[in-house]
Amino acid sequence: MLHVEEAMGTVFSLDVREVPGAGRPRVRAALDGAAAWLHRVDEVFSPWRADSQLSRLRRGELELSRCDADVRDVLRLCDEAERTSGGWFSARYAGEVDPTGLVKGWAVERAARMLVSAGAGSVCVNGGGDVQTHGGPWRVGIADPLRPGELAAVVEARGELAVATSGPAERGCHILDPYTGAPPADQLASVTVVCRGLADADAWATAACAMGAERARRWLQRLPDAAAFAVTADGTTWRTSGFTRYDAAMCV
Repeated sequence: MLHVEEAMGTVFSLDVREVPGAGRPRVRAALDGAAAWLHRVDEVFSPWRADSQLSRLRRGELELSRCDADVRDVLRLCDEAERTSGGWFSARYAGEVDPTGLVKGWAVERAARMLVSAGAGSVCVNGGGDVQTHGGPWRVGIADPLRPGELAAVVEARGELAVATSGPAERGCHILDPYTGAPPADQLASVTVVCRGLADADAWATAACAMGAERARRWLQRLPDAAAFAVTADGTTWRTSGFTRYDAAMCV
C-alpha cells in the first residue's frame, strides 16, 4: 500500500508492505489516520499559520500550559536535543520559539508507529526526504547536494531506523551558528544522520550543519547510537565509523 499526502509544505509518502490479509482494513484506516495526523501537526505547529498554537504561543496569546500536550512534548525533545548538542541545536531564535528543526521528524516517526501498531509488518514513511522505517529491508538514497538527480550514498535500512539529511542545497543557507547568527565558516553541503528515531536524527543533522564540517565530524563520531555521512562544500565526503554497517555498498 502506498499513500502520498501533501502537508506541512512538503510531500509525504507512506509505504506499507507485509500486511496480513485480515489486517488490511485496519492498516488502510491507519493510513488515513496517519495522513490526518500530519495535517493536525501542521495546524498546531506551523509558524506560517496565524491561528496555529505555535503562532499564538509566540504572540503571548496562549500559555504553554494550555497548549496541546504534543506542544509540550516537542519542546521537551528540543530541550533534550539542545543539551545533547551542547547548544548547537536550539528551538529558540531571536527570542521566538521555533521547533521546526525537529517537529517534522517527530511527526514522521509518530506516523510510522501508527502504521506498525495497526499491524503493518514493514513500513517506510518519507517526509520531504527524511525517512523512518520499520521492518524492511529498505534502501534509502542520500541525494548528492552538488549534483542534482544523483545519489551520494544509499542506506540499507532494516528494523526501526531513521535517516535525516540537512544542508543548504534545497532551501539555501537556512541553518545558522546559534552563537554568531551567521553560517559556519566551513559549511557542509549536506550531512545525513542515521539512528533509531527521526526526531533525534532530524535535530542532530540540523545541529551538525550549524557546527560546520570539522566540529560536526568530531561530535557525530562520539554521538552514541548514531552514524553519519557528509558531503563538504568542495565535494569530498566523509563518514563516521558506524556508517559502514548501513552503507548499501558494503551490505552485499
